Amino acid sequence: MDKFTELSGVAVPMPLINIDTDMIIPKVFLKTIKRSGLGVNLFHEMRYDDDGHEITDFVLNKPQYRNSQIIVAGDNFGCGSSREHAPWAIKDFGIRCVISTSFADIFYNNCFKNGILPIVLPKEQVDLLMKDAEKGANARIQIDLLGQTVTSSDGVVMNFQVDDFKKHCLLNGLDDISLSLEKCDAITRYETKVADSHPWV
Repeated sequence: MDKFTELSGVAVPMPLINIDTDMIIPKVFLKTIKRSGLGVNLFHEMRYDDDGHEITDFVLNKPQYRNSQIIVAGDNFGCGSSREHAPWAIKDFGIRCVISTSFADIFYNNCFKNGILPIVLPKEQVDLLMKDAEKGANARIQIDLLGQTVTSSDGVVMNFQVDDFKKHCLLNGLDDISLSLEKCDAITRYETKVADSHPWV
């Protein structure tokens, strides 16, 4: 998993509330078990028409937002089913951070396990960042995970809270598998001990 330390760039404004996981990645794309390749289908039903052509006025299809790594979203982002394909699609598109007033619990936790930083801020601060995002290329938001701050294009600094363990994992690029591999020596010692004391197992 890629490390997350700092991020600076143009943010995508998505003021809709209750953006659910089916909007993020429709169920028709859930057949894969690979984490890559889903970015092209992110927000598929809003990005493309019935013939597969891009809908030009959808925010992710606008030139200034095609390479954005940050989303500023409305309340209750990631609600709905618990599909991990949602953060997979977001990450594969290139998004590394989502800012909202609230997230669905399972989606929130899945973000950390996939290298995405979900930031919860009060509504007035999200509203300010939404206005920044709507400026497009004329405004850049800065995110510092180590210092736990978001800085608007006008220099307004906002502090956010994050669990210490989740922060540690993001800073060091550790997913569940990487955490297990850190214990490889201890696991090997245990397996050797069990094999010696219980050879019949």
